[in-house]
Amino acid sequence: EPPVLAVAEDGSAVVPLLGGLGGVNVMAREIAAALEVAAAITTSGELRFGTCLLNPPSGYALGDLELGKRFVSDLLAGETLRIEGEAPWLAQAQLPEDAQARLAVHVSHAERTPAANELLIYPRNVVVAVDAGLVNVAGAVREALHQAKIAVQSLACLLAPDTEMACPGLRETALELGVPLRFASAEKVLGERLSTAIGQPVSMLGSDTVAIAVAEQPLDPLQIGRPRGRLAVIGLGPGAAELMVPAVKAELARATDVLGYETYVRMAGPFRADQVLHCTDNREEMQRARHAFELAALGRSVVVVSSGDPGVFAMAAAVLEALHESTDVHWHNVDLEILPGVSASLATAAQAGAPLGHDFCVLSLSDNLKPWAIIEKRLDLAAQADLALAFYNPISRSRPWQLGQALEIVARHRMPQTPVVLGRDIGRPGQTLRVTTLGQLTPDQVDMRTMVLIGSSLTCVFPRVGGGDWVYTPRWYPSKPTT
Repeated sequence: EPPVLAVAEDGSAVVPLLGGLGGVNVMAREIAAALEVAAAITTSGELRFGTCLLNPPSGYALGDLELGKRFVSDLLAGETLRIEGEAPWLAQAQLPEDAQARLAVHVSHAERTPAANELLIYPRNVVVAVDAGLVNVAGAVREALHQAKIAVQSLACLLAPDTEMACPGLRETALELGVPLRFASAEKVLGERLSTAIGQPVSMLGSDTVAIAVAEQPLDPLQIGRPRGRLAVIGLGPGAAELMVPAVKAELARATDVLGYETYVRMAGPFRADQVLHCTDNREEMQRARHAFELAALGRSVVVVSSGDPGVFAMAAAVLEALHESTDVHWHNVDLEILPGVSASLATAAQAGAPLGHDFCVLSLSDNLKPWAIIEKRLDLAAQADLALAFYNPISRSRPWQLGQALEIVARHRMPQTPVVLGRDIGRPGQTLRVTTLGQLTPDQVDMRTMVLIGSSLTCVFPRVGGGDWVYTPRWYPSKPTT
């Protein structure tokens, strides 16, 4: 069961409720220490012995939970125990030790079948390195450990050559074994790669394709080799936190580095003190994309922030363009993912009703990356086709004339009473929504932060209770079905 705890509204008490084997008491103590109060620990074994034998600290693994429950029950009933092997956390506990005790806690990485009176605890002090091209990696790792008489529970991590970062079989093996997957330079031979990655004295054994290193103490996987870097291009949505999709929130939480236009990065916060923010100008898309890959290639977890949806006039295309143009194998080995967001056009449409309820066309009126003549041609064809229209980047100080020309083109194919929706800062503080018509719309009613939606010939407007209007484009065209 997952750890569940309750914290008093005024921070005066922290009470673990569920998840004693999931570390809830440790979590409660950490929260209580931050609040400068005492955690209300009620677990009998932990209160009596000062530790939870069934939930070893990081760096150790319990052998068998069911045998462990019986073992702790016997201890609570008055039995004593002896400790075989070394584990500092056991030495610090208040356990009823007796060198002649029937019960024994056995701490070792050795493969062993537990006796009824034994609690096996495995130090995670073993690393297995595999070479490229190995078939059935999980089976090979288990067999190598078995031949060496080493328990698989003592495995701290799996180490692979950095040329194999994108190999799905390795990821599946690490998941199956329940250990982190780390990488080291493929330029070194297997044994040297393993010893260098660990960086401390170890005992080495194994073969040409599977090497095993055993340390004297538990190993921290975060200090061994490096992880596969990750780059996520995310869409924040229009701005409101409740409109941000859960996957994006989770990605922001795991990030080590966050890159983007400063306004959007601030919208994505708040951030932890350990997260590094890289804020740049809004027009530095390619530099930002390349910088993101450079960071991710080092093994960092990088997020590139866009507003709305990252694939709609935003950073996803720039990131993919940078990757397409690169011959750097480390960039191509990065774990790249594009996470969608609610686009500005869809957020504005939802506020108005369903003006994009049938076929529609989305255009950017900015001519920074394409000629104005192309914009005019595409707009004319879309208007001729009687598509509802969504305009991004409708106007700016440097091109105040373009929206007027765009409206003239649309007016050649639409009636003046065609509904128009103007959404400014939708999903952000101070948002405004206004419904007007094509004949009444003038460029001075619009700025760069306004989304312009122009209906088709069938788009309808009717009053909504409480004021304002509903706008929708019917699902059918050109006439409503009779059935």
